[in-house]
Amino acid sequence: MTSHETAIIMVGLALILTLAHVLGRLARRCGQPAVLGEILAGVLLGPTLFHGTLSDAVFPLDVRPMLSTLGNLGVALFMFLVGLELDHRLLRGNKRAAVGVSVGSIVFSFGLGAALAVWLWNHHTVDNRLGFVLFIGAAMSITAFPVLARILTDRGMQHTRVGALAMTSAAAGDIVAWLLLAAVLTFAGNQSTWQVLLILPYAVGMVAVVRPLLGRFLITREPRGTGASERAPGAAPLAVLTVLLLVSGALSEWFGMHFIIGAFLAGVIVPHHGTKQVRAAVVDRFKTITWMLLPAYFTVAGLNVDLSTVDRDGLGELGLILLVAIGGKFGGAYLGARATGLSGRSATSLGILMNTRGLTELIILGMGLQLGLLDSDLYSLMVVMALVTTAMTAPLLRWAYPRQMVDADLRELAAEWEAAARRAGSVPAAGGKPSEAKR
Repeated sequence: MTSHETAIIMVGLALILTLAHVLGRLARRCGQPAVLGEILAGVLLGPTLFHGTLSDAVFPLDVRPMLSTLGNLGVALFMFLVGLELDHRLLRGNKRAAVGVSVGSIVFSFGLGAALAVWLWNHHTVDNRLGFVLFIGAAMSITAFPVLARILTDRGMQHTRVGALAMTSAAAGDIVAWLLLAAVLTFAGNQSTWQVLLILPYAVGMVAVVRPLLGRFLITREPRGTGASERAPGAAPLAVLTVLLLVSGALSEWFGMHFIIGAFLAGVIVPHHGTKQVRAAVVDRFKTITWMLLPAYFTVAGLNVDLSTVDRDGLGELGLILLVAIGGKFGGAYLGARATGLSGRSATSLGILMNTRGLTELIILGMGLQLGLLDSDLYSLMVVMALVTTAMTAPLLRWAYPRQMVDADLRELAAEWEAAARRAGSVPAAGGKPSEAKR
């Protein structure tokens, strides 16, 4: 890389970070997750405005591969954090309702998405018809768990029944959707049979061998004793986990599943028990790096989005895509929730929340474009769908589950927990502190 290209990359990154930060803060002021503004920044830096003059001047073709590499590193770190922060305990409670919501939303979304793909294939230049149909179905099935968790936290709903159920359903649904997507990518790829056959032992080895060894290593690095929460775990855990996510990502890419599957799996296998301080330190450091690199990915994605060429036919396709995306997720989640005995309002709230797509959808669409399962026109329309479905979540949730209902739900749960604690003898009837033995 020449000194001129280095200077262009630095100036370009400065522009990317500035615009992403400004639009991210603006999105938060409008009651939206910051990632929505950051994705929009990437789209605005692309060819949609000024017919590509701005993007060509700021990001010439010879520096885009380096920008793409930085963005891919940011995505790998992000997917590792998604797996690392996935609370496995969420999959243990509310099993019946969570299964109903997650299965309903995936089955409906995949079925409607596949049906739409059969029609879309006649209007877009994609060679692999079956791979295209399966990919569109899988892309419609995704819920962005990290963005959903952020929306629930901003609303104070993460500890309500609806919030816990939404996170449980999204976590379970995302695991199934990622497995489905891995199968689609494996089928659509050009890997030899023996490479594909290595996927199963790779996954089993990560869970059965790497996870226990990693747990023993991290537990020995966990700060102990007085003031443990104030001591840093050291650089060793950060180095080991970085190597793990990079090697896992490289292996999954080689197997034909895309590197983000491996990065996600590397985060999932990190044990939660006895590693609280280590994981908190790793998350804190990785999030800082991710904040700097992810906007580069948004920009690379935005360079492939050109909405200036969308005509009347394109608007018609966009309308159908939005109808299928929203209807599949909402209808499946609503029916699944009602079938397990939830109220209409709770089922409606879950249907709205499961439509959150955000960055996760953008990552998947980028994979489809890279593998030739999407052309540039359909990719642009699908990115708009991801933005719209994410933007509509917060305002619709305020209507379906207003603040007073959140407060009432929290008070009811607090009363139930206090009553349960008193029955267990851990809370004195006349006040005071719970006994140490029962905490």
